[in-house]
Amino acid sequence: MPGQRADGSTPSSADRGKARAFFNRLLKRYPSIGTALDFEDAWQLLVVTVLSAQTTDENVNKVAPNLFAAYPTPADLAEANPEVVEQIVFSTGFYRQKTKSIIKLAADLEDKFDGSVPRDLDDLVTLAGVGRKTASVVLAEVWDDPAIAVDTHVKRVAGRIGLTSETDPVKIEKDLKALYPMSTWSGVSMRFIQFGRDTCDARRPDCGNCEMFKICEWPDRIEIAGKAR
Repeated sequence: MPGQRADGSTPSSADRGKARAFFNRLLKRYPSIGTALDFEDAWQLLVVTVLSAQTTDENVNKVAPNLFAAYPTPADLAEANPEVVEQIVFSTGFYRQKTKSIIKLAADLEDKFDGSVPRDLDDLVTLAGVGRKTASVVLAEVWDDPAIAVDTHVKRVAGRIGLTSETDPVKIEKDLKALYPMSTWSGVSMRFIQFGRDTCDARRPDCGNCEMFKICEWPDRIEIAGKAR
């Protein structure tokens, strides 16, 4: 049985059919996909996801090996000299705030869970700097657990296609979970994100060459596609 949307309604069979058609096309385009962030375990993915804010995955992947070589465990990072960490993560931007965040995250992980990353969303979001998006990424990418992370790409794509009319990430997550069977949840976010990067760009969407054009509900797509011809 389908779940309920954020507004309490239940998606119709047509709603679910549209969602399925979109996702099937994404599966064809991206048969295998995962985060572009490099990581070896849940602890590393937590840290690199925090560092990825307002920068590229490539930038984070360049600094992560040095960071984890210097501080391989949460206990090590929790006791790190902030000035040294700042030098390592400098190129990711907002380095002072990010340094504070990952050191506090490490300390929290030690204090609350003895340094082991919990496999539970409610536990994960109690950690400093970890919201539902980051928690969901870890659950889906590390353990393939049913979780949908909503970032700016997922929000934009889901809204334009017509899978949700919500703007709050938590409500969008609920709407998407109502449309898709739980068995597919862990594969939703990264495919939406990659489609948002490749085609459904925020400023310059490639509507004229988009295979989703006919099922998309974004009004601007018609004008943009017309200009491309």
